[in-house]
Amino acid sequence: MRVLYQDGGQVGETASVDALDALVKDSTFVWVDLDSSKPEGNDALERVFGIHPLTIEDIWNEQASPKIEDFDAYLYVRVHGAHALNADGSVALAELDLVIGPRFLITHDCHRVCAVDSLQATLTRNPKVLAKGSAWLAHSLLDQLVDRYVTVIEQFEADIEVLEGDILDKAGTPYGRPVLERIFEMKRSLQAIRRVSVHQREILLRLGRGEFDEIPHDALPFYRDVYDHFVRVTDLADSYRELVTGALEIYLSVQSNRMNEVMKTLTLMSTIMLPLTFIAGVYGMNFEHMPELKWAHGYPFALLLMAAVAIGIVVWFRLKKWV
Repeated sequence: MRVLYQDGGQVGETASVDALDALVKDSTFVWVDLDSSKPEGNDALERVFGIHPLTIEDIWNEQASPKIEDFDAYLYVRVHGAHALNADGSVALAELDLVIGPRFLITHDCHRVCAVDSLQATLTRNPKVLAKGSAWLAHSLLDQLVDRYVTVIEQFEADIEVLEGDILDKAGTPYGRPVLERIFEMKRSLQAIRRVSVHQREILLRLGRGEFDEIPHDALPFYRDVYDHFVRVTDLADSYRELVTGALEIYLSVQSNRMNEVMKTLTLMSTIMLPLTFIAGVYGMNFEHMPELKWAHGYPFALLLMAAVAIGIVVWFRLKKWV
C-alpha cells in the first residue's frame, strides 16, 4: 500500500495505516494505491474509509466486465486497460479499480499497466496536481488508460497489413497454419476489446453527464472528452474486427484457389496420361497375330504417337484457355 498526500507544497508518502487514519481525520486529501490483498490494505479500506465489504471483494477479485456503483460516501468504478500487443498478436486486458471519495482516491492496478505509476511520477514533479482532488486524478488515470487503448488498437492496422501479405504468400501451403492461428488470435483479442468497450463506454458516458456528486461540474467536459476518445476506440475495434473477418475469408479463398490449381494440374496430367495409357495398353497386348508386332519401326512409332497425342491435348487446352 502506498499513500500519497500533500505536505507543505510537496508530495508526502507513507505506508502506515495509522498515519493514513490521522491524515483522513485531519481532512487531508490522500491517494491510496493498493498493490495486493494484504491485511493493512483491508484494514485501511474497512476501518479508515468504511468501504462496503462487497466493494472490497470487487477490488481484490478480477472481474471480466466494467462496473460503476454509487454509494453514499464514495463512487466505485471498475474499468479495464489494454496491454501492448504480444508477439502472437493477442491483447491482454487489465483491471483498474477506482474508489472516488470527496477527500480521497483509492486505486488498485494489480498488473501495473493502467498509467498509475506514470501519474505518480507526474505528481512527484508537479505536486499541485494532487491538490485538484480525486475526480481530477481519476480523470487523469482514465485519460491515460484510453490513450493506451488507442495505441494498442492502431497497432492492429499495421499487423493486418502484414497479415494480408502473409495470407497471399502462405495460405494453402504448409506454412499457412501459423497465419491462420494469428488470424484467430487477433479476432479473439478484438472481440475481447469490443466486449469490454461496450460496457465501459456506457460507464464513461455516465461519468461525463453529471449523474454522480463525486464528479464536480467543472470536470464534466473533461470526462466527456475521455468518452469521445473511447468511442473512437470502440469504432476502431469494430472496423478492425471486420477487417480480420475479411482476412479470414481471404485466407479461405486463397486456400481454395490454390487447391483448385492443384486439382487442375492433376486433372491435366490425368487427361494427358489417359490416351497414352490406352496406346501403351493396345500395343502391349500379347496376341500372336498383330500387324505391327514384327514391324521394325513399331516402337519409335508408338512413342511418336504418344508424344503427338500429348502435345495435341496441351495445345487444345491452351486454345480453350484452360491452362
